[in-house]
Amino acid sequence: MKLRIHRFLPLTTVEGPGKRACLWVQGCSIHCRGCGVPWTWSTKGGKETTVQQLFSEIVKSKHQHDIEGVTFLGGEPFDQAEALSELAALVKEAGLSVMCFSGYTYETILAENKPGYSALLRQVDLLIDGPFVQEQLDLSRPWIGSANQHYRFLTSKYADLASQLHRIPNKLEIRIERDGTVALNGMATQEELRLLTNGLGERTKGEQ
Repeated sequence: MKLRIHRFLPLTTVEGPGKRACLWVQGCSIHCRGCGVPWTWSTKGGKETTVQQLFSEIVKSKHQHDIEGVTFLGGEPFDQAEALSELAALVKEAGLSVMCFSGYTYETILAENKPGYSALLRQVDLLIDGPFVQEQLDLSRPWIGSANQHYRFLTSKYADLASQLHRIPNKLEIRIERDGTVALNGMATQEELRLLTNGLGERTKGEQ
């Protein structure tokens, strides 16, 4: 099965618990106002790959970086739920955890139950759900952008984190690619990003 993706990162420590691989899918039907990554909205952007190709990269990351899991971001992961559920099942069989973000609420995902929704939910250990609401900007909790969003511990894997979230700081990773592109991922305010990138003189790409 094929997936349209924006970016795959083999190792990150800012997109969920522990060391993780991270997959940004391409395409989003929600279009939250103030979204930090609007270039991931178009279904014509990014690149097409297969579930098996991505899984091979994840296995390589497990061996090279000792990751504990994979995080799905967007774009909107549930817009490609069928393919991601297939990938997530392989990830779980390999002994890794699955964390997933969605701009849909958990209740909406359950109620609409579109193709792949239930199958993907069954594989997810930690879901962060809800649209980004610009007027409720709140970075006081790890990995979350606005106050309306929720942590959903769908398995026991990360249930103990519920009482420890206040101790986990948000962090930002900055990478300078070989072509000179500055790539950011993690959580930061727009003002913090402006201060960090001021004077770089190159187009800066942020992932949040």
